[in-house]
Amino acid sequence: MLSTPLPPSPRLAGLAPARLSPGYFALVMATGILSVGCQLRGWTLTARSLLVLTAVAYGLLVVLTVWRFVAHRRELAADAHDTRKAFLFFTFVAGTDVLAVGLAGQGHFVPAAVLLVIAALTWVVLGYTIPWAAVLGRSERPVVAAANGTWFVWVVASQSVAVAAATLEPHYEAARHGLAVVAVFSWSVGCVLYAASAIFVSLRLMLYPLEPRELDPPYWVSMGAVAITVVAGARIVEMESAPMVDAVRGLVAGMSVVFWCFATWLIPVLIAVGVWRHYVHRVPLTYEPTWWSIVFPLGMYAVAGMYLGRADDLPIVEWIGRTWLWVALTAWTLVLLAMLHALFTTRSREPERT
Repeated sequence: MLSTPLPPSPRLAGLAPARLSPGYFALVMATGILSVGCQLRGWTLTARSLLVLTAVAYGLLVVLTVWRFVAHRRELAADAHDTRKAFLFFTFVAGTDVLAVGLAGQGHFVPAAVLLVIAALTWVVLGYTIPWAAVLGRSERPVVAAANGTWFVWVVASQSVAVAAATLEPHYEAARHGLAVVAVFSWSVGCVLYAASAIFVSLRLMLYPLEPRELDPPYWVSMGAVAITVVAGARIVEMESAPMVDAVRGLVAGMSVVFWCFATWLIPVLIAVGVWRHYVHRVPLTYEPTWWSIVFPLGMYAVAGMYLGRADDLPIVEWIGRTWLWVALTAWTLVLLAMLHALFTTRSREPERT
């Protein structure tokens, strides 16, 4: 009796270069921000372990992305022109910056600075090419009909540059003023981009029919983008005196509190959307790479509370952040188990044939 081996489950193709989702760097973002959160809590061993996992995931995804660029350029270009996926390329920028912040928090300032340079340059390049390729350069109109939750990843990338620059500023005296300019500039751009993205996505939700499947995990980035704006603002408030920082310190401090309140308000809304999607309309709750787009906002909200509470002397906000870190760690564990199950579970074999 002979049997023909079945191909692996299609879910195993999730990390194949040809089909690699540009949003997989959200795994790096989620793991890295939890490392930062654990470091803030004083859980040094856990923070270091998560940072190692972050670096390993980052290295693997960079290799796979380069492989995809060399061998599967057509598929990569198709993603860059797809309004549903294009803005996920900004997860590379955010993932690079989050890894840089994690390394800096554990004393590795040189590699952190290198990663910041890579992220900042990529942010500038993608900031002009992705919106043109995916939105402005397309013939389909109206453009607002294509708006979705992934557009907020552009905001996250902008604010991640600000966080990394502000984190490194105390450790590079010669570059302090330059880093201050980068931090305030990218924070300001991120705030404007959030307003624009929120308007486009809100119009999309109000003007066009919306299927339950379309309210996918990246909509959680709307909260994560606000949370990282809070972190960036708190870090800018803590920076040493510099002309650019002094000009906006009061504004940034006040706006950071406003943004934290809005992020808090968004959480019940997003939970209700999830219940409506999966419980009311029975959309299957199966793993996909964008599930990391939920874990990252949860972790970032925890870190935002801790940073803001310390920067503005708000004990209740810091306590909420410290407590919320457990929620983020639980979500990270569940999504990691779901990812491993999806990657290594194969379909049942068919009966043997003679």
